[in-house]
Amino acid sequence: MALGDKPKAAQYPGMSDSAYHVQAEWDAEAGVWLSSSNIPGLVIEAATLPEFVELVSALAPELLAENLGVQGRVPLELRAHGLIELAVA
Repeated sequence: MALGDKPKAAQYPGMSDSAYHVQAEWDAEAGVWLSSSNIPGLVIEAATLPEFVELVSALAPELLAENLGVQGRVPLELRAHGLIELAVA
């Protein structure tokens, strides 16, 4: 893969089984997105989903390198689950 190329999902068969993952769960009571992950030390709380993704993008590479010695490009599966209430006219 050339520098700057984006990895394709097909390059990571069985992604859920072998990839690092981060799950964003909406906590309606607290009004924040909370993380669960298989990346040691990664704990995220964010008010918005874009902020959550930004924090994952900034912190996950550091923690993978420091805590697990991971280098290079690795797949990261990001899942979000929440329930929002819509006002329908």
